[in-house]
Amino acid sequence: MQFLTDEEITNLSFENALERLEAVVKALEQGDLPLEEAVVAFEFGNKLKRRCESKLQEAKLKIEKVVHSAKGEPSVVEEIDL
Repeated sequence: MQFLTDEEITNLSFENALERLEAVVKALEQGDLPLEEAVVAFEFGNKLKRRCESKLQEAKLKIEKVVHSAKGEPSVVEEIDL
C-alpha cells in the first residue's frame, strides 16, 4: 500500500480519495497487516476520509449558491468543479 503525503492527499479528487480509502478499508478488513502498519494505514484512511468529506462539503456549498428567481428558475449558477 502506497501512502501519500498530506499535500498529495489535498490534491486528490473525490473519486481518487474514495478509491484509495476503499483500498485501505479492504486491507484493514483482511487483517493481514502487522499492528504498526495497520495503525499507519488507519491514520492514512482517516486523512482520506476527511478529504472526501471536504470535497462533499465544497460541492454542497456550491449547490446551495444556486439562487432562484421568482419563477423558480436558477438565476445564478456556479460551476461545480470536483
